[in-house]
Amino acid sequence: MILLHPLAALLDWLGRQGTRAVAVSVFLGLAVPPLAALLKPFITEAIVALMVLAFLRVEPAELRGHLTRPGPILMATLWTMVAAPALFAAVFVAFGLHEQAPGLMTALVLQAVAPPLMSAPAFAALLGLGAAAALLTLIACMALAPLTSPLFVDALLGGTLTMAPLALGLRLFLIVAGSALAAALLRRLAGPDFIATQKVRIDGLNVVLLFVFAVALMDGLTDRLLAEPLLVLGLTALSFALSLGMVALTALVFVRRGRAGALAVGLLAGFRNMGLMLAATGGAVPELTWLYFAVAQFPIYLSPQLLKPLARRFHAHLPDRLPPA
Repeated sequence: MILLHPLAALLDWLGRQGTRAVAVSVFLGLAVPPLAALLKPFITEAIVALMVLAFLRVEPAELRGHLTRPGPILMATLWTMVAAPALFAAVFVAFGLHEQAPGLMTALVLQAVAPPLMSAPAFAALLGLGAAAALLTLIACMALAPLTSPLFVDALLGGTLTMAPLALGLRLFLIVAGSALAAALLRRLAGPDFIATQKVRIDGLNVVLLFVFAVALMDGLTDRLLAEPLLVLGLTALSFALSLGMVALTALVFVRRGRAGALAVGLLAGFRNMGLMLAATGGAVPELTWLYFAVAQFPIYLSPQLLKPLARRFHAHLPDRLPPA
């Protein structure tokens, strides 16, 4: 792929900005509502492109060494995709959320059963968990998602979603497998050496696509914030509490791995790929679910910056630029 010099320079600059550029995205969607409406039809395409780029960053050679010691990866995967969603489900049912707020219940279930955010390993690697181990955990979670996510959705939501569990699992599989295959073909065509030299520009493309996704999700949020500020602020606080609460709980569960390693697993469990679930459902979710998904981007996009002081306590030489969220 040959990029024109100005475009290459722009992607390089965006890639170097990392989470700072990504954090600005969520606020642009609020500040410029027409832009959010313009980009909303491209949410699914942005999610799939993000998945392809994430798989493109996976170095197959780095993963092989961890296959000889699968125990830690298996435990982290089962916690993230089975135990943690089951714990959340018990809390949701105990509070009778399905009867009181079915739209919110749908949002929280889809969040709980989603695999980790594709970029979570990039940040987790800076906290002490090797990038290859984090990526392998992520890939295992992605492979398990088409099986576990539909089961939880069927058990907890019943007929709330218009899409049948089997169809949801199939779409998840096609998105994940298709993205991995597309990345493998790109790597083969371009060559691993070329891909290795383009990491900053790939980060820049990630920033652009995350901007499209974040801004598109903000469609209508500004009007809702002005009309129902307590609802929007309450959902935002809830999203921060659930994401960061799961990070903390997971870190306690895996504390024997050491503080940095436990926190890294917590990042995988706490930051979920809700965009993937949105793509798998074709966006056919209740209005309140869509609203929650929009505000839930704030902890995802802002937490890497907020957690940087904690990361520095574990690693004195943590770089100033973190990877895009």
